[in-house]
Amino acid sequence: MNSLDGVRVLDLSRVLAGPWCTQTLADLGADVVKVERPGSGDDTRGWGPPFLPSSDQQDSAESAYFLGANRNKRSVTCDFSKPEGQALIRLLAKKADVLVENFKVGDMARYGLDFEQLQRINPRLVYCSITGFGQTGPYKHRAGYDFAIQAVGGLMSVTGERDDAGGGPQKVGVAVVDLFTGMYASVAILAALRHAEKTGLGQHIDMALLDTQVAMLANLGANHLVNLPLNKPPPGRMGNAHLNIVPYQVFETAPKSSGARDFMILAVGNDGQFAKLCECLERPEWAADPRFVRNPDRVMHRDTLVPMLAAVFAKRGKTHWLALLESAKLPCGPINDLAEVFADPQVVSRDMVEVWRHPLRADLKLVASPMKFSQTPVQHHLPPPLLGQHTQDVLQDWLQLDANAIAALQAQHVL
Repeated sequence: MNSLDGVRVLDLSRVLAGPWCTQTLADLGADVVKVERPGSGDDTRGWGPPFLPSSDQQDSAESAYFLGANRNKRSVTCDFSKPEGQALIRLLAKKADVLVENFKVGDMARYGLDFEQLQRINPRLVYCSITGFGQTGPYKHRAGYDFAIQAVGGLMSVTGERDDAGGGPQKVGVAVVDLFTGMYASVAILAALRHAEKTGLGQHIDMALLDTQVAMLANLGANHLVNLPLNKPPPGRMGNAHLNIVPYQVFETAPKSSGARDFMILAVGNDGQFAKLCECLERPEWAADPRFVRNPDRVMHRDTLVPMLAAVFAKRGKTHWLALLESAKLPCGPINDLAEVFADPQVVSRDMVEVWRHPLRADLKLVASPMKFSQTPVQHHLPPPLLGQHTQDVLQDWLQLDANAIAALQAQHVL
């Protein structure tokens, strides 16, 4: 048994934020029906390379991107730009508990598939709209992609090396705004489902990438708002350093045996840890130095302390320092590339890679869900390899349509 057994999710979303949300719900046991455009499907089916190679080592139509965001779902094709397709979506929505869409503001109303119209036929429906800027406000009709939202929402202003170190704005390496929005959306949907169980009424959830990005500013956003009456400048880029904690950054160690540069991270979160660090470095007097005793002192004297630490770390290799610091229970670590991540013994022991039997590869490896339950484990079903492969099953399962009715829809090029 899974946590969301019996919950039906009609997934009209594409690309990443919406599919990430519905993949989470699918992991938890919901029956997620992914509605895709006939002929092409979700945009990310074509976002590659890499594509999963077929038996003759030629690229298939299965992009790694699509495989990474659509496990545990069933794929149905429906062209709801046509009246017949809109009618079919309405029938499915009447049977659904949740609908997720990420079309432009106003598009769903144009198709007669917005929350107000669908709520009339299914009062319990939880309807989640995911857009770049939300359903209201002066930017509501703008296209909102993750990259643009990282810029507009301030993330790029605090990501990247400092200006005085020759840096500039930098986006995060993965689409974090899409991913965070998907996770916030899944939490909101679960809360709305609880409300629907109690009251019999669904509701409209308005999720905006920009809102999520502003919330994600976390302590930096709080820092700015607290300082606002003092007319202090907003937080800026700090490279790999922390605005509020010192030392909390990357340090270069002695080179590798090959002569290549090597690095590690150190994250000293309190004064006790700093004292331990000074002992490890055989510099106990630093912990008693008035400039460094408390974290606010160290932040104020960052430009003095950090070069002193860097000079010590440069004398020995990364392996030496990590072993020493870990023995003192100080937060530290290597900077792994992805090959090293998936070979890491902790990652392996936590089963963060799953092996799937795919029609094109019997040992397809994909990243697993991080959620681990003692009683209701996550589902384990392959992302739908074929566009629309579950269309007939879903229409029979949800709507009890017979073969003739399905054939009629196919003849109208709705499916």
